[in-house]
Amino acid sequence: MKATVNWQSGMKFVGETDSGKCIEMDGEGSQASPMEAVLLAVGACSSIDVVEILKKSRQAITGCECQLDAQRADEAPRVFTEIHAHYVVSGENLSEKHVQRAVQLSAEKYCSVMLMLEGKVKITTSFTIHP
Repeated sequence: MKATVNWQSGMKFVGETDSGKCIEMDGEGSQASPMEAVLLAVGACSSIDVVEILKKSRQAITGCECQLDAQRADEAPRVFTEIHAHYVVSGENLSEKHVQRAVQLSAEKYCSVMLMLEGKVKITTSFTIHP
C-alpha cells in the first residue's frame, strides 16, 4: 500500500492512495484534521468488522453507527490516550450474544486500526441494540 499527501495551501492537504481514493485534511479546521481522520478510521474499520461478522452470523442487521469519544494528551505530542467506541446496532431480532461477540472480535482480533493503537491507547467498547 502506498499513498501521497500534497500540500494545497495554508494548512490544507490532500491525501491520495495508490488506488486513487482521496481525503482532504486541514490543520485549521475547514476539513477533518489528521487526528480526526485517525479517529474516524477506528470507527470505520471496526464497524466494517461488526457488520460483516453479524451478516455471517445470519443476523438481520439494518444499521450500525459507531459513536466515538476520544481523549488526548494535554501536551505535545497530543496523542490519543483513550478511545471509547459505542456501537448502536439495529435490526430485527438481533441476538445480544452475537452483537457482543462481533464487537469483541473486532476490537481484539480483526480491526487493524484498533490493534495498531494497542498498548498506546486505552480502547474500550460498548453497544446498544435497537429494533
